[in-house]
Amino acid sequence: MESGYKNLNVYQIAYTSAMEIFQISTSFPKEEKYALTDQIRRSSRSVCVNIGEGYRKRKYPKHFTSKMTDADGECTETQIWLDFAKDCEYINEEVYHKLYSKYSEVGKMLGSMGNNPEKFIPKF
Repeated sequence: MESGYKNLNVYQIAYTSAMEIFQISTSFPKEEKYALTDQIRRSSRSVCVNIGEGYRKRKYPKHFTSKMTDADGECTETQIWLDFAKDCEYINEEVYHKLYSKYSEVGKMLGSMGNNPEKFIPKF
């Protein structure tokens, strides 16, 4: 059974980070349920989803690049939500820097993938 995208380092980091965000966001105030909590969970998960979708369409370089760009956009959105979570004092500086750094790393990897789609075209 092919695992494909699940073997990508970028996917693994994004997935574990999204799960960390889920765990941390369970302690956010109830009034943030449909705002910050929902948005940060959605964007962090969307990074992973776009990586998976793009990987499955990697034989089409333009589509692959588009999906990696979408994932990178969601990555940036997650970082912005982390800014809000920190400034609203829902997370401390240590948690903020840890997660923000992970998403910076993911963003760099996604940028490289999007700029070099030929490295991901399947070999038949």
